[in-house]
Amino acid sequence: MSYGSSSSGARGGRRVEYGRTYVVRPKGRHQATIVWLHGLGDNGASWSQLLDSLPLPNIKWICPTAPTRPVAAFGGFPCTAWFDVEDTSVDGRDDIEGLDASAAHVANLLSSEPSDVRLGIGGFSMGAATALHSAACYAHGRFTNGIAYPITLSAAIGLSGWLPCSRTLKSKMETSQTALRRAGALPILLSHGRADEVVTYRNGERSAEILRSSGFQFLHLKTYNGLGHYTIPEEMDDVCKWLSARLGLDRSRG
Repeated sequence: MSYGSSSSGARGGRRVEYGRTYVVRPKGRHQATIVWLHGLGDNGASWSQLLDSLPLPNIKWICPTAPTRPVAAFGGFPCTAWFDVEDTSVDGRDDIEGLDASAAHVANLLSSEPSDVRLGIGGFSMGAATALHSAACYAHGRFTNGIAYPITLSAAIGLSGWLPCSRTLKSKMETSQTALRRAGALPILLSHGRADEVVTYRNGERSAEILRSSGFQFLHLKTYNGLGHYTIPEEMDDVCKWLSARLGLDRSRG
């Protein structure tokens, strides 16, 4: 069943074409599938290589590439982006249409996974923002446009990112006890460097505060002194430990 496609409508009726998707197959028993979303101007290939090197043999990684679109932050210059963005902060204008389209694309990628496999979403920077938007849609039970969210998430990870649609999240979540229950049971890991010059640490911190106040209590914010807008082995080690614990993964390749 399809909940989004390789092309979807964008603002003004323009079609948006998603780029190539890279898949890292599990080296052991398949226990989880995670869609991992790259940052602004990047593609799925670079992250697939890093994720393939992690000691997580029971995870299948799906690394899509965002559409190439004009980006307001770059004066309209086109690059790969999950949605249009002017300001990488919780106070920025939200491209809800773009966010919903990318969240639907992610849900579609996960929709055909085996029923006994746990599903997760993660990302870096703008990819982290899209992952957090997806987590909010899952908890609320529907995308911002009202269409039902079709899959069950077991984990969400955001590295060096921010929470989009933050101004309306709390009131949206409080309309449903089911939504609050789902939010409270979803493990979320946020990682942020204190020296991040692109998405400031304060935006990562505020994102965690807003998520917690909106019902996402199962959240851990991990901070790294001296870390800028990139990832380091220590951070990825922490991601591995967190995923293994939260998803109950085997640590062997058998």
